[in-house]
Amino acid sequence: MTAPKRRGAATRRARRGHFITIEGGEGAGKTTQILRLAAALRGIDIDVVTTREPGGAPSAERIRTLLVEGDPGTWQPKTEALLHFAARTEHLHHVIRPALQRGAWVISDRFADSTMAYQGYGHRLGRDIVAALYRLVVGKFAPDLTLILDLPVAKGLARAAARLGKETRYERMQRAFHERLRRGFLDIARREKRRCVVIDAAQAADAVTTQILSTVSQRFGVRL
Repeated sequence: MTAPKRRGAATRRARRGHFITIEGGEGAGKTTQILRLAAALRGIDIDVVTTREPGGAPSAERIRTLLVEGDPGTWQPKTEALLHFAARTEHLHHVIRPALQRGAWVISDRFADSTMAYQGYGHRLGRDIVAALYRLVVGKFAPDLTLILDLPVAKGLARAAARLGKETRYERMQRAFHERLRRGFLDIARREKRRCVVIDAAQAADAVTTQILSTVSQRFGVRL
């Protein structure tokens, strides 16, 4: 009788899904592009989970409310960073890791690059503190691809101002904060060129979508 084949680490790795993050400042159009990318992937029979940060899991969504609503000066920068990583711990445990392990592709509206950009650069907390929290909470895990939607601050804030709702805390921060934030995302992309791709989000939405689908197709060997 032939012994059953054992499923080794290589097989498990082959079945793991891909983790794509979409980053950018306020008004960059992330939500629209995530919906379009997810639809394109589902169109070729890929199991896709869309999620967001802060939030994504019920416990993390409760922390999200603390962060995105209320007065801009509510939290100290270090407190904000800790809250973001607390939410991220729940998100990773309940949503991201289980989805990847079953072979789904996960597309997240923001991940740890936003904490680095918003708190590390925007609030001037510095890279070292955010990086230390990343090592503690996330470890060596990282997105397979990060798409950074970049556009001038004035244009992004004008787009964001048209949105309705309570989640405007970051949008109401000073213009200088948002300028540092934009520079932060571009510096992250410069430091991690293999993982990050910057896309001009000032273009028409269809042009942005075309670039995103082309980038994902080339990176993962799929036809979108």
